[in-house]
Amino acid sequence: MPSSRLLSPSRAVSLAVVVFASCFCTQLGLAQQPESKPGKGPAYTTPPKKDPNYSLMGEFVGRIRIDGEKKKKQAKQQLALQIRPIAGDQFQAIAYFGGLPGEPNHKTDEMRLIGLRSGDNLVLSGGPWAIFVDPQGCNIVGSSGSLLGRLDRVERVSPTLGAQAPEGATVLFDGTNVDHFVGAEMTEDGLLKQGALISPMFQDFNLHVEFRLPYMPLADGQQRGNSGLYLQSRYECQVLDSFGTEKMFNGLGSLYRMKSPDVNMAFPPLRWQTYDIEFTAPRWASDGTKVRDAHVTSWVNGVKVQDNVALPTKTGAGKIEEPTLSPINIQDHGDPVRFRNIWIVDRGLTHAKFPVIASKEQRQAAAKLEWNEPPKPKTDEATEAGKAEAVKPEAEKVEAVQPAVATPEAAKSDDKAASAKATGEQPSSENAKIDTDNQPKNEQGSKDGNAST
Repeated sequence: MPSSRLLSPSRAVSLAVVVFASCFCTQLGLAQQPESKPGKGPAYTTPPKKDPNYSLMGEFVGRIRIDGEKKKKQAKQQLALQIRPIAGDQFQAIAYFGGLPGEPNHKTDEMRLIGLRSGDNLVLSGGPWAIFVDPQGCNIVGSSGSLLGRLDRVERVSPTLGAQAPEGATVLFDGTNVDHFVGAEMTEDGLLKQGALISPMFQDFNLHVEFRLPYMPLADGQQRGNSGLYLQSRYECQVLDSFGTEKMFNGLGSLYRMKSPDVNMAFPPLRWQTYDIEFTAPRWASDGTKVRDAHVTSWVNGVKVQDNVALPTKTGAGKIEEPTLSPINIQDHGDPVRFRNIWIVDRGLTHAKFPVIASKEQRQAAAKLEWNEPPKPKTDEATEAGKAEAVKPEAEKVEAVQPAVATPEAAKSDDKAASAKATGEQPSSENAKIDTDNQPKNEQGSKDGNAST
């Protein structure tokens, strides 16, 4: 039977009851276990071929009617769902009315769901419906057994993905070398590994970074795809796989241990995401006393998550504040986070509109460039044509991850619309917006209490 076909009402309700009971008992059993710190498990840096849970992870959007109401247009509501796997064949999900986080009509009230996979399908329970998930979408079934609607899978793309450095900016990393870094390492396919210091030092700057988080289904919390951008080695803009979770205090987009993001804009792991940061350094008097705090405004995947926030002191394990420059640190927390297209604007030398909105073509090209080959040296056209061959998908990679202790020491018409969304005042998730012009129809494109962050 095709996975999208509706089950009979009686069987649907019965299955939902069984799954809900199973999930409830499982969660209850876990709650009764003593607190422990299991290993992180595998960390996939390319899509796993033998993990049946991976294809069920993602974002889903559609319109459903309210159970018990007659089928009429005005009775339908927009429902959005984020689903992520956890240990075993268990899943967590969050449902939102109005749309996904960052979308204009998104409502912040969260509905948490739990579920178990059976074969190629997943059944979620915990809300007023049973949700039957297949890799392409979700069927929403009411308590009467009637189909209330179907949500389709969407894949959002950040409006700043693939943004090119403006005039006067410094391109720090383009996949060809690590000349602008200290202690940096590249992968065979031309990506920057976590754990590197940016060699040039800056005071007031605008930074653009694209990053890809590993898929770590057995890990949780601060152990799941953890890295960070330590501005001046002192102030951490958190990088973490917090997709499909509530707005975490120390989740993606947070100022570590200081302020949660205004909206959780995390995309699923193994998708390219963007971080755009506007940093203004603290100011000091001649006697070494601070006269003005550092300030940060940041955008995750094109949506403002921090709005000119003052930082009264360093964050977490950052270096002590003092009137000297220190390098930006791309933190190594032991998880294989990858980076590309890194550039910076020194606002003491030049100014440019920020964040930079990529053109539709740039976004589409960057979104397709998921698993790229190593950059090739430039050659004459005839030689290059003679050597041209199709790009082959990169083989699945998985790394065993061990906990690590690390410190910061060691955008045309559619583009104008996207720019207005990304650069407008969006201090909260209720009015935060994201560009979706480049999407096809029906698609949209606390850490441990020790010094380790």
